[in-house]
Amino acid sequence: MNHIDLRPLDDDDLDAVFEMMRDREAITMAAFTAEDPDDRAAFDAWIERQRAMADVLSFVVTENGGFAGTAASFTVDSDREVTYWIARHAWGRGVATAAVRHLISREPIRPLFARVAAHNAASIAVLTKVGFTEVSRNVDFAPGVGREIEEIVFALPPALDGA
Repeated sequence: MNHIDLRPLDDDDLDAVFEMMRDREAITMAAFTAEDPDDRAAFDAWIERQRAMADVLSFVVTENGGFAGTAASFTVDSDREVTYWIARHAWGRGVATAAVRHLISREPIRPLFARVAAHNAASIAVLTKVGFTEVSRNVDFAPGVGREIEEIVFALPPALDGA
């Protein structure tokens, strides 16, 4: 069985993250992506802003010690959200599910939210496996597909036992 873990994002990871986020199939699945995924200067500015924000926790997902993606938590309009992006070479083996489990175990705030394009069945499956439930849907412009699409908002409620 593969060992999946999270570690802090560092400068040595940026080239791999940039390349991963340029994968056209992954961009279509994620949909809500950078307007120009090939613009390295825009990527560098975005990642610099994220890393400068105290409320953003950014991690690299590792599989057996190697790069397998990213995961992060952040705040939007006073709601705590999680996000993840798994490199294509790590798809279909439970890497995303394990990574999200690790991420939510490090994030104490509940409810915790996540957003996913309605056509991204794999990501919907990951979120439901770890306890998220659908709370709303909306339609918004998605640069990754170049049109408006439906987005589902999921929430992970507080545990009943307070843990």
